[in-house]
Amino acid sequence: MNTSLIKSVLLHLALGGFLYASANIHPPKPKVMEVTLNEAIPEPEKAVSAVTVDQQQVEQKIAELRKKEEDKKRAEDKRIRDLERRAAEARKQSEAEARRIKKLEQQRRAKEKERAEAEAQAKKARQIEQRERAKAKQAEKQKQEAENAAKVAAEKRKAEEAELKKAEEERKKAEEERKKRAAEAERKRQQALQEQMLQEQLAKEQAARNKIRQRQVASEVDKYRALIMARIQQNLLIDEKMKNQQCRINIRLGFNGLVTQVKSLGGDKLVCEAALRAVRMADTLPVSKDKDVFEKLKNINLTIAPEF
Repeated sequence: MNTSLIKSVLLHLALGGFLYASANIHPPKPKVMEVTLNEAIPEPEKAVSAVTVDQQQVEQKIAELRKKEEDKKRAEDKRIRDLERRAAEARKQSEAEARRIKKLEQQRRAKEKERAEAEAQAKKARQIEQRERAKAKQAEKQKQEAENAAKVAAEKRKAEEAELKKAEEERKKAEEERKKRAAEAERKRQQALQEQMLQEQLAKEQAARNKIRQRQVASEVDKYRALIMARIQQNLLIDEKMKNQQCRINIRLGFNGLVTQVKSLGGDKLVCEAALRAVRMADTLPVSKDKDVFEKLKNINLTIAPEF
């Protein structure tokens, strides 16, 4: 692209010089008076020759530039080919080196495996030899121990025979003692069994009484819960907006039924406000004098639903 630009510029310069020279070869128009000092009109042949020379120089310059570009391109192509060739050679060398290293590594592993197997076999052989020696030593030791044991056993047998008679007498005495202890143990076992059965019977009776008591307490709780609900319903100011609405409240009572605290646990706002107001108006609520019943009522949760 640079060569084309240079060629275009040089052609334009040559064309301009040619036009300038052509304009100067026409004869000048006559004038009344004209004075020319030291000015020479170029001859047509020389002007044409100058233009021709300039054109040849332009072509030569273009040819030189084109040659330089071609030489440069050939040199760059050669440099790239050399780089590619060296890269290919480097890859081949790298691959060959990798193969050589892999082969050496395989050989090293094979030698290590052979050495490990040889060491394992040698170790196994040493262990077998040690076991055989240990067995022989143990056999000798057992033989000596057997002889000593036989001697000791003979002496011991004599002593045992002497003690056997004594032991038989003691056994008989111990058997009589055992029978006495067994009889006493059986008597105590029977006594303990009777006491256990009595305790179990008492426990069953107590459980039955507790169950009856729980039912009684539950019945009383339900009764007083209904009385408390009735008292609240009596003081509850209702409105049509409360229809099908409800509120859950928590009430804490003193031992005499005095309301010590009442709070809403959630529900319709109007119903909750009316329920809290009804409880406060009641001031005291029905409670049982029975301690167990009162314990169930002193902190209770109720669901208040207006009755229409």
